[in-house]
Amino acid sequence: MKTIGLIGGMSWESTAVYYQLINEAMRERLGGLHSGEIVLRSLDFDAVVRLQTEGRWDAAADMLASAGEGLVKAGAECVLICTNTMHLVSAPVAERAGVPLIDIIDETAEALKRAGIVRPLLLATRYTMEHGFYAERMKRHGITVSTPDEKGRQRIHDVIFDELCQGRIDAQSRSDVLGLVDDAVRGGADGVILGCTEISLLIDPDALPVKGFDSTRIHADAAVAFALAGAPQMESAA
Repeated sequence: MKTIGLIGGMSWESTAVYYQLINEAMRERLGGLHSGEIVLRSLDFDAVVRLQTEGRWDAAADMLASAGEGLVKAGAECVLICTNTMHLVSAPVAERAGVPLIDIIDETAEALKRAGIVRPLLLATRYTMEHGFYAERMKRHGITVSTPDEKGRQRIHDVIFDELCQGRIDAQSRSDVLGLVDDAVRGGADGVILGCTEISLLIDPDALPVKGFDSTRIHADAAVAFALAGAPQMESAA
C-alpha cells in the first residue's frame, strides 16, 4: 500500500469526509481491520480564504506547495489537494511535490466520460465557476460545463462559505440549489458536477433529475486506487 498525502483544511468539514471515504474504501477492498496509510496537513482555512479574496493566488500556491513538500518529506507517495477551488494552483504544487498529484478535475472528467456526460452543470465556488481553469481543463476532455447565472453563482458561493464550510445544513439552501439544477436540466444539462468538496453534505448526487457526480468521492476513490495499485484485494487477502 502506498501512502496518500492530503492537503486539507479547506474546509476541514470536507477533509473529514475524505478521511472517512478513503478508510471505508480500504476496509471494503482489503477487509478486516485495514485502513489507509495517510499523511494529512490541515491548513487554517481562514488564511487561505484571505488570500483568495485578495486575489493573492501566488501566495496561496506557495502555501499549498510548501504543505505538499512537507507531506512528501513525511512519506507521502502521492498528493491530493482536498478542494476543487485550489486546483487553480495545482501546477506549482505538483511541481514542488515531485510525486504524482491526483487531480480532482481530471478524475471527475474521467467519471463523466465513462457515463457519457458531455454538458454537465457545475456547482462550485465562484472562483471555480468563474476563473476559467476548471472549464478549460474539462474542455481538454471534450466536456463543456455550464454554470448558473450570476445570481445563482453568488447564491451557491454563499451557501458554501457561510453555511457548509461552517457545518450548517439548511433546508432552504438545499431547495435553492435543487432549483438551480432543475433550471439547468431544462436548459439542456445532462449531468451535475458537485464541484465543491462540501456540496455533497447538502445534495445527494443520486437524488437528482440527471446523473450527479460527487467530486469528493471520485477524488477519494482515485487516491485509494493509486495506493492499492498492484496490492492484493480482499479475495486474496484472506
